Amino acid sequence: MNQPADQTWEPQPAGAAWIAGQVQRFRTLHAEVATFEKLLREHTGTRIADWIDHLIVSDATGITEAGYVLQADGWHIHPAALLPPVKVDSNDRMLLRIDSVSKFAVMNAHRFDVRVEGEPLDPMRCALVADTASRAEFGVIEHRGCNVRVPVAAMSDSEKVTIQKVREQLRLRKRSFESLDLAFEYTESLLKSAMNQVGRDMACDLFFEGERAYWQGRNKAARVQLMRQESLGLGWGNHDHHTYRSSRVSVSRWIGLLEMLGFQCRERFYAGREAGWGAQVIEQPVCGVVIFADVDLSPEEITGDFSHERLSPRNELGTIGLWCGLHGEALFEAGMHHLECQFDFDGARSQLETHGVKSMKPFTDFPFLRQCFTEGERWAVCPQKIQTLLAAGLITPEQAERFRTEGAVGSHLEILERNDGYRGFNQTGINDIIRKTDPRFLTNSH
Repeated sequence: MNQPADQTWEPQPAGAAWIAGQVQRFRTLHAEVATFEKLLREHTGTRIADWIDHLIVSDATGITEAGYVLQADGWHIHPAALLPPVKVDSNDRMLLRIDSVSKFAVMNAHRFDVRVEGEPLDPMRCALVADTASRAEFGVIEHRGCNVRVPVAAMSDSEKVTIQKVREQLRLRKRSFESLDLAFEYTESLLKSAMNQVGRDMACDLFFEGERAYWQGRNKAARVQLMRQESLGLGWGNHDHHTYRSSRVSVSRWIGLLEMLGFQCRERFYAGREAGWGAQVIEQPVCGVVIFADVDLSPEEITGDFSHERLSPRNELGTIGLWCGLHGEALFEAGMHHLECQFDFDGARSQLETHGVKSMKPFTDFPFLRQCFTEGERWAVCPQKIQTLLAAGLITPEQAERFRTEGAVGSHLEILERNDGYRGFNQTGINDIIRKTDPRFLTNSH
């Protein structure tokens, strides 16, 4: 869904309340829903509603009044809210989105009787949790390159093998290059090859699966939280958006690669005239991947099409440009700046702290949106990158020495809680926290 650049989102309490009512209904229909909900809160600091992939309900009373709209394919969607699609059918079913149903079945075999549906390596399959007294189905679903509204045809064994080969090619892709031109040429060629072999949407899903893996390899908070989520066999099914930082000269090329993968530009984000940076929010509707593409911007540039018109370099660096100068482009050697996932905000923060993962001071604390970063992961900085910045007058000698001896913060996990179906972002309070991630001024504030 292409949104205009000035698109704004509002809380949708009626839609969220309708979904909450359905969750309560499923608690009464299937005994293990409440059991698993408790496990989610205690083991992962997350809420069951944030994991719902889709609902099938026998009684959809009030769904239109809640803001849902019936589509030609028989599914109801809420165009203004981040809420799951709903279909009306005689058999009630609630499925949670996870990464691997086989892993879910193994990790929960001592808790539940789990039945996996579908063949190994199918693009979409589910696992149902048995309840002899149940009047509904409850379980989990994994899908790659498709979803319940855009399914794919059955695949042969050879096609599945090709998917595994492409998955590894994307995970092991080269990330360090002598120039940005070579980096983009290689990556574009790799993605085109992947799309030719497995299709655009499958290539997109496999690519970001690899991106998350690379990022968590460089971020302790990510590894700790993934360990917690994998204790229930969930993976990163609760991801909200992936944030990349780009230099000014590369951001439009990054957006071009995303559009090649089926992404569509949503709203543009700008933190204010004094902030010095902005972002394009861009979404892949089939895979459900949302990207926050950050870049240094001047006030007048937000009115232009910075996502498609190449920005010129400047003789000074903002927060985003300096991060790229120190660590490299997020698309290449640096990896993502952060992954933002949906949580029970207070529960996740307190639980992570017991595992040694502290959080920075929240930068959004609205009833419908709460956000904070975990303390930044400090990375060593390549001496050559420091020297290049120093020689160009982009950092001071004192800053260069500090980066040599102390490194610089590279990545975070972002803890987010959405309420009332709100799918937007805070455009007013975020600049302070971005400043706190600037290596020149960094202070981890609790």
